[in-house]
Amino acid sequence: MQWFGKGSNNVEDGRGGGGGKTALGGGVGIIIIVLGLIFGKDLSGLVSQLPQTGTTEVKQGVPENDAQAKFVSGVLESTEQVWDKEFEAMGKTYEHPKMVLFSDGVQTACGSASSAVGPFYCPGDHKVYIDLTFYDELKNRFGAAGDFAQAYVIAHEVGHHVQNLLGISDKLQQARGRVSETEYNRLSVKLELQADFFAGLWAHNAQNLKDFRLDEGDIEEALTAANAIGDDKLQKQATGEVTPDSFTHGTSQQRMFWFKKGFETGDISQGDTFKSNNL
Repeated sequence: MQWFGKGSNNVEDGRGGGGGKTALGGGVGIIIIVLGLIFGKDLSGLVSQLPQTGTTEVKQGVPENDAQAKFVSGVLESTEQVWDKEFEAMGKTYEHPKMVLFSDGVQTACGSASSAVGPFYCPGDHKVYIDLTFYDELKNRFGAAGDFAQAYVIAHEVGHHVQNLLGISDKLQQARGRVSETEYNRLSVKLELQADFFAGLWAHNAQNLKDFRLDEGDIEEALTAANAIGDDKLQKQATGEVTPDSFTHGTSQQRMFWFKKGFETGDISQGDTFKSNNL
């Protein structure tokens, strides 16, 4: 993909700088996250209780000579323009999320997090968090290379922001502690697949932006990424077994289906995964 805009004004750069960083007790935080991925359990509460040291200086904007940071800033800007129009069509005003670039670990309104968790959205502060070294893992570990695969990751997290603003995320929060673990995981899958749909919707509508260009093979890159991070594939790689009741994000096939549906329709009314009968 190509983006010819100036980039978003909503990027905060908290990487490096020689100061202290939010720590998660070394390898303990990573072990907890890996266990959560393998067994499909939400262990984030344990992560937030790990000891923290220091703070990271946060700067507004990104360095001019940092191509990777400028790229994600451009992707964020394109999501802002797409969702501005979508919310306007609904008679609403879209609140732009912030994107925080960090290294190793970060403190958020949702607690502490290690780079091991991958990119994520915190509804408590309306911010998307990403350690850009994740893209190396996406390429080398999951075989999902390409700039549009990277853009898909950001669009998915922004999709969670959209769900938060529209009150959709509340469905999951209201169910916490009131339903069985299996049912809660099923609702989590619906939430994640809708975020994939919203990422596809972004790609569809971004084509109409004057500063945006899709290149040949871009959509295939996004589908490859969606396929690589399905619960079934990740569990199979980690343990050699697949436990559907523990899925929290959806299978590879489901993730590809909902991204593609969003891209092909560009119609937000087609993305109500909570009312879908085949989930």
